Amino acid sequence: MGGFLGGLVERSVAPPHHRLVRQVFFRALGGIYLIAFSSLARQVRGLYGSRGILPVKDLTSSPRMVSMGYERYLWYPSLLWLDASDKTLVRGLRAGQVLSLAVMAGVAPQASLTALWALYLSYVSLGRDFLSFQWDALLLEMGLLGLLTAPVGLRPGPGRYEPTAAQVALWRALVFRLYFGSGVSKLKSGDETWRKLTACDYYYETAPLPTRGGWYAHHLPPPVRHFSTAAVLVLETMAPFLVFAPRRLRLLGFWLFSALQGVIIATGNYGFFNVQSLVLGLWLLDDASLRRFLPAPPPARPRPWWRTLGAWLPAAPFLVLGANEILARFNRPREAPPWLEWLERRARPLRAVNPYGLFTVMTVSRPEIAIEGSDDGETWHEYTFRYKVGDPDRPPRQVAPHQPRLDWQMWFAALGSPPIWLLAFMLRLLEGAPDVPKLLAINPFPERPPRYIRATLYDYRMTDPETHRRTGTWWNRERLGLYLPPLSLAPGGTSSRLQWHAGE
Repeated sequence: MGGFLGGLVERSVAPPHHRLVRQVFFRALGGIYLIAFSSLARQVRGLYGSRGILPVKDLTSSPRMVSMGYERYLWYPSLLWLDASDKTLVRGLRAGQVLSLAVMAGVAPQASLTALWALYLSYVSLGRDFLSFQWDALLLEMGLLGLLTAPVGLRPGPGRYEPTAAQVALWRALVFRLYFGSGVSKLKSGDETWRKLTACDYYYETAPLPTRGGWYAHHLPPPVRHFSTAAVLVLETMAPFLVFAPRRLRLLGFWLFSALQGVIIATGNYGFFNVQSLVLGLWLLDDASLRRFLPAPPPARPRPWWRTLGAWLPAAPFLVLGANEILARFNRPREAPPWLEWLERRARPLRAVNPYGLFTVMTVSRPEIAIEGSDDGETWHEYTFRYKVGDPDRPPRQVAPHQPRLDWQMWFAALGSPPIWLLAFMLRLLEGAPDVPKLLAINPFPERPPRYIRATLYDYRMTDPETHRRTGTWWNRERLGLYLPPLSLAPGGTSSRLQWHAGE
């Protein structure tokens, strides 16, 4: 045992190098940006166009925004203030795709990453509900760190200089915060399912967009599910400290985190979040770990002292804010010094440092909303979403790394009171807005919109293996009642655009 532990903590004689790691990482980051921009481009007109669910153009010209004066540009930094037309929304995403390809090809990575960060921030700042996911915030944080640490030049390759200790520390600190913050939030929540190690009894069945693999995992023996819950807590609260350990322990952390992400990918759809987590883990490696796959780069140039100092200057605020974010999770009463409060206020609109932690409180049931339309108020036809749970006979789909934002938000909506965007969505269906039905798989009113629309709430449970073998169904569902009563377009001249009707 002593020899095994000694081998794990043995340090390399030569100092570690990270130029290959940096090169591979930034090309992979370009790939993540490409996924994010491409995914949003498929949905942007229906979500944010002039006749979409939450038009950006309406937000930028709203009285609330106008009343903020110049402060609106500070709190909602976005290039879309200049123009939020449908064409501009699409063209901005196309530009993001081109710049992403440039980063993947190693062309002007720092300049391209700067433009990518500014573009994505422009959509997130004004995107409200549909761009409020943790992976959107993580991509902006990665993008901001990326433009500060990417090599300079048109075709810099692995770069002339080794990454500084400050640059490596920035990325490893983010890896630590990503996992440790998630683990601590679960423990601090007081949620009974994490405390009793039963979270995985519910996780696979109640995941926002489950996969077929999640269906099978749900039927694993209870001891396996309980062990899985314990393993998640250990990996998210103890393994993160391997980030700062000697090389071999750090490599162990890389493989543990990668295995965790692999299981999550197989059992749930979380957009590009898991790809981000895997790519971030590259900073736990060094060039020696990659040389069996990639040729060694030319020797690095000696780094001038002023480059080392210059790397620490922007790194310090990020490290301070990141440490403060972790400490805040322990609920210690404190009064932050004025300089720290000022720094937090300036960083918040830029999404520079963010809290992370999915499933802090485990959802133990699966309510789902079905949107139904009718021409006469008697016969109702259900709209079919592309990816969210609906037809009990339809198997769960593997959709990640694509992020179907409407489908995801429908899951959140079912857990609480009707959000404003859901009413806006139903209004657009009644109006026959052309881009909104394109977000769906099947529109039961292709010729003209329905006269009435309503939302019905169902409870879903995964079928047991025997029922599935016998009937082929993946879900059992039970109608719970109306989530929203029948709605129709209000007559002209009224202040409201929707009117409510009684009935089932």
